[in-house]
Amino acid sequence: MSSQSTLTVEIPAGRKTGVQKQLRLAKRMARLGTETAFEVLVKAKTLETQGRDIIHLEIGEPDFDTPRNIIDASIDALHKGYTHYGPSAGLMELREVVAEHVNETRGVNVTPDEVVVVPGGKPIIFFSILALAEHGDEVIYPNPGFPIYESMINYVGANAVPIRLREELDFRLDVDELADLINDRTRLIILNSPQNPTGGVLEKKDIERIAAVIDDRNIMVLSDEIYSRLIFEGKHHSIMSIERMKERTILLDGFSKTYAMTGWRMGYGVMRADLAMHVARLMTNSASCTASFSQIAGIEALCGSQESVDQMRSEFKKRRDVMVAGLNKIKGFSCRLPHGAFYVFPNITKTGWPSKKLADALLDDAGVAALSGTAFGAFGEGYLRFSVANSIENIEKALDRVGAWAKKNL
Repeated sequence: MSSQSTLTVEIPAGRKTGVQKQLRLAKRMARLGTETAFEVLVKAKTLETQGRDIIHLEIGEPDFDTPRNIIDASIDALHKGYTHYGPSAGLMELREVVAEHVNETRGVNVTPDEVVVVPGGKPIIFFSILALAEHGDEVIYPNPGFPIYESMINYVGANAVPIRLREELDFRLDVDELADLINDRTRLIILNSPQNPTGGVLEKKDIERIAAVIDDRNIMVLSDEIYSRLIFEGKHHSIMSIERMKERTILLDGFSKTYAMTGWRMGYGVMRADLAMHVARLMTNSASCTASFSQIAGIEALCGSQESVDQMRSEFKKRRDVMVAGLNKIKGFSCRLPHGAFYVFPNITKTGWPSKKLADALLDDAGVAALSGTAFGAFGEGYLRFSVANSIENIEKALDRVGAWAKKNL
């Protein structure tokens, strides 16, 4: 065949070419939810590109920089060659430090083989539900609550059973209601304290009663304690600390909220060793491992100065006080004082507006980005979530805007 020859391909009659085929997704994708905070952030950023001045109270991350000692530790780790794969469960040196940290803060004996380091907190949620819950099983989760709980339960084909967080209990759950929800199909109970989105904090008596209700049943507890260092009144209590509950508890904690390390993507789970082995296997099959240099920074975070944590918590408390006092002066709003995290969750039922419609109006008309309570589940209707991870100056400006909007529209 000469270089000038061409190859002719015969296309079967009736066959279309150049037409994009319909995407055939697995049915389970229809059960997968989302996190509305990121959607609202995108909308708010779009408005800013149009010249609008937006006050961001929607996203759940500290507005502080990662402490310098942690950054320096990471840079030093890069220079020392921590740029390669590590074990799926995490570097042994970090797992040893995490185990010791949990020993000290929860008063239980934890070993490194009970620790799995993951890129962020969400993988522990996903992996725990994936490993423990099957089609037809039930998982009890807080509502209003972090939306990924319900999303992941639905995704794996289990039944999501909400336990309502009640405003009259400062957004703690009613343990008697929890007892009524538990049955032979219950495989997992999710707890979150301090709580997102409400800022509610479970008291020691709540934790003890929950453990008593579970009793000897073969039920695991996923205890999301990612905000455990951000408590303004009282102390943090973990169900892992209750006698006989350690082996039935998966502790979720991490670095994002405590050390302003959201972009570093690093969290950890602490659980019985036989379950940790399977969770590590899920890591092998998904993300392989968490970035090695980030893990060295995590060691510095836990072992280095904690002054930045104390300063950040103090500043969040001041902002919380300003936000709650201001909201309670606005027509149609009433807000309890949250005891932890960095959110406030005002009741807006007296405005007469549905939560989503009101959140949209505050963004579009007042330039204040907040989240509808329904972004956190059906029981969030009648509420909004404001993050206080912004300056007091901007919080006061936001309050002025919301107040002006309310006078004009309510």
